[in-house]
Amino acid sequence: MSEVPPNVTGLAERRAKARAEHDHAASDALRDEIRAEGWLVRDTADGFELIPSPPFEVWPTVSSLPEGGSQEAGRDESSGEPGASTAPGQVSAEDTDTATGRDDSADAGRVAEAAEPGRHPGRLEDLDAKKVAESEAAPQQRPEGSELVGRSDDLDGHPERMVSSQLLWDASLSVSRLDETIVPPADVEEVKAARPTVTVALLVDGRPDELRECVRALVARTEARVLALDLGDVDGAGAVLQELVEEFPRRVEAWHVAESPHWKGGSAGWGESRDRLLRLDTSDVHVVMDTSVILDGDAVTPLVKALDDDVTAAGWKGVNPREDGEEWLEAEPGEVRGLLGHLFAVRRDTALAAGGFPADVRYYRNADLEFSLRLPGTLVALGKDLPVHQDRRRRDDGVDPGYRDEESRRTYDRVLGLLRSP
Repeated sequence: MSEVPPNVTGLAERRAKARAEHDHAASDALRDEIRAEGWLVRDTADGFELIPSPPFEVWPTVSSLPEGGSQEAGRDESSGEPGASTAPGQVSAEDTDTATGRDDSADAGRVAEAAEPGRHPGRLEDLDAKKVAESEAAPQQRPEGSELVGRSDDLDGHPERMVSSQLLWDASLSVSRLDETIVPPADVEEVKAARPTVTVALLVDGRPDELRECVRALVARTEARVLALDLGDVDGAGAVLQELVEEFPRRVEAWHVAESPHWKGGSAGWGESRDRLLRLDTSDVHVVMDTSVILDGDAVTPLVKALDDDVTAAGWKGVNPREDGEEWLEAEPGEVRGLLGHLFAVRRDTALAAGGFPADVRYYRNADLEFSLRLPGTLVALGKDLPVHQDRRRRDDGVDPGYRDEESRRTYDRVLGLLRSP
């Protein structure tokens, strides 16, 4: 890491003093000065940390992110006033293909089924992902010299181009009229209404190689939008996430914050971060997914289809409490009391109405159970038939055992309270 210039260190020390005195205006102004010098300041339990600014927009904290997916204006650390610019490389909801299922371009992931010996069936190779990226990100073609079909800025002296443009224009009108005859507008609206929009939400807190494989499998094997929140660029995972945004600009949207995750000594908790992802989302169905989970096929569509009648959420793995309520046991496929956070889909409006994710949860363990118990309606688990696998145990690697046990118990006490409430 580059050596921090003395003037930047001085700015950070003045900012720490301003924060201690609750002078939020001065703190925000000094943070911006530090950013202008090419550095980011990250608050830690011991004070602060300075890191070089990455080549993408970074928001100061999770709480500074807006709701509803708007990246036009940010909020500062404390006052809620606009203060951050639009993140580069992002796309709006209107530009994103959010329906679940498959299309011809996304189905390029099927070429990865012939994996090398010794690798997991269905594992994506770099070449396969590149093919997906090329088909997914290819720009729309327009006639040369034309912004609108049938027009040109340089037709004088080129009658063949004028004739060609006119033919293209006439052909496009014919196709348009044919489409209007075959598919009435009312039918199109019915089809749209029958296919809910879907977003897969990822919380990024390290393990860049795992993140890359997870996202590429999602792009290759589903049509769902991918929305990711990077906490502190741990081990360069935020940089990899931005590479994925550039590789799949119509499918992946990323938000970056300077806060590092709580389990790494930072201030960004699991519950607050997951809740912000839910509120950044604008889709009908919000899919919670861990980056350790890799799709071997389209595992998203079955989950979305399961959200029928009074089913509020559907997941890969479900659990039920033992009679004494002190332990949770893995459940068979079907109706369950709780869903594990590896992979599950929930109706977004219902999740918001239930209060969203428990914002004061700092570590993931037992937080999925707390969220599940707050949801109304029926929860179902699809089980082993879902085309998905997990290469490692979730997030326990690198976590201090004492911290893990303390935070897990802290959340589980609330879980017991919910379980025993009438």
